[in-house]
Amino acid sequence: MKQDTLEGKAKTKNGVKRLCFSIVCILLEVIFIITIVTRLNEYAEIINLFTRILSGILVLGLYASDKTSSMKMPWVILILIFPIMGVGLYLLIGLNGGTHKMRERYTEIDSKLLPMLPDNQECLSRIKETIPKAGNIASYIQRNSQYPIYQNTDIVYFDEAVTGLEAQLKDLKKAQKFIFMEYHAIEDAEAWHKIQDVLEERVKAGVEVRVFYDDMGSIGFINTDFVKKMERIGIHCRVFNPFMPGLNLFLNNRDHRKITVIDGKVGFTGGYNLANEYFNYTHPYGQWKDTGIRLEGDAVQSLTVTFLEMWNAVSDKDANDSDFSKYLFHYDYAAQQTGFVQPYADSPMDNEQVGEEVYISMINKAEKYCWFMTPYLIITDEMTHALCLAAKRGVDVRIITPGIPDKKFIYNITRSFYHGLVKHGVRVYEWTPGFCHAKMSVADDCMATCGTINLDYRSLYHHFENGCFMADCQAVVEIKNDLIRTMGECRDVTDQYQTGRSAYLRLGQLFMRLFAGLL
Repeated sequence: MKQDTLEGKAKTKNGVKRLCFSIVCILLEVIFIITIVTRLNEYAEIINLFTRILSGILVLGLYASDKTSSMKMPWVILILIFPIMGVGLYLLIGLNGGTHKMRERYTEIDSKLLPMLPDNQECLSRIKETIPKAGNIASYIQRNSQYPIYQNTDIVYFDEAVTGLEAQLKDLKKAQKFIFMEYHAIEDAEAWHKIQDVLEERVKAGVEVRVFYDDMGSIGFINTDFVKKMERIGIHCRVFNPFMPGLNLFLNNRDHRKITVIDGKVGFTGGYNLANEYFNYTHPYGQWKDTGIRLEGDAVQSLTVTFLEMWNAVSDKDANDSDFSKYLFHYDYAAQQTGFVQPYADSPMDNEQVGEEVYISMINKAEKYCWFMTPYLIITDEMTHALCLAAKRGVDVRIITPGIPDKKFIYNITRSFYHGLVKHGVRVYEWTPGFCHAKMSVADDCMATCGTINLDYRSLYHHFENGCFMADCQAVVEIKNDLIRTMGECRDVTDQYQTGRSAYLRLGQLFMRLFAGLL
């Protein structure tokens, strides 16, 4: 165990070194470009004029775009005040959605995969008749992300990540055909080693195993030889958007999804990654609160498609699947539950913010209450307005955030949003035992979500995410009860943020709020 610990520390150290080295290289390149352009502007009036014209065109383009004002204004102000730096940063990270070539790859793979999902119009009609407000949200998801609504699916809710891990290990041991695992962060430590032992055994039994992780999310957890290590033991492994020196226009988009699919019959998703802290094996920020769900039945098809999309679209250098039918098939399953479930994915490759729209729709449809749990609260004006308007209508709107932050600067920005919400009737709770990483919502005892989508700009606009919309099922009640228990462990900070902020604090929060969308 001691050796594992030392090895883990070495891997983390190497990962952090690579991250720091890459960041320094990128900053040096940015500084070099800005310096060159600045010096050229000093000696060439035509270049100076061109820079200002380009700045003006970008500002006009931003102003005319259909992006939310919360996303546009920081860039407009930055470009107007610091034209060279603003234009450089916007071209580097502001053009969200990656390169044209990357968009083409995702469009091509989606055109093949998404039509393979069932239409399920009868199921959609049924939820519209049974629960009209949930049916409207299901219709939006199906129409704009092409992920259908299902029944014939059993759902198990896990109020702790470690419970989900234990269930995953049991199901992984039963795999007969294939295992797909896609996670934002994997740590080559105790929790992952438990999974890896099972995966190795299944590989020897002839099961196809694929592991996919985000390089930025895992950079402090594993070393660069992790892929080779997996391939040596028969586990196919790919990395999303490797973080390396150089101006990468796709750098701002990360894979934040968390998915496990077993034989196309059982699926897991939720907020937790495959690292020790998520299961409270370690405690860097006090206790860790995370949640997840297990699906068995027809709805697992959507999780399978979500994984296959990323696996096949991430690079044009890999050998991709030519036949999806062996992973997407119908099998006889008789669910014990009768509720509705709709796994869905959100992508920065299109102009549809599915994750945000689902949350806003739930807020707008709520009649009695609408509760959220999120690790970060950095929201657009549109979502702020929806939350406040619901509270003004008399809806019980509550948000649970961490009591102990994992990133202090982001935590300060999260708190800067409290006053604007609580003065209109939204209640805010901070979970005192530690850091709550779960991403959930529930409304009116009839609908809920659980997945990877935070209430922040990164999740809602920049990252590849996935969620699960549920209605009229036991998991909705269990999520509500879990939030009630969690609020019992929280401090209610609503009254604290009604008034009492100093002018200095207000100024600092206004500045942080202005540039929150750039983080």
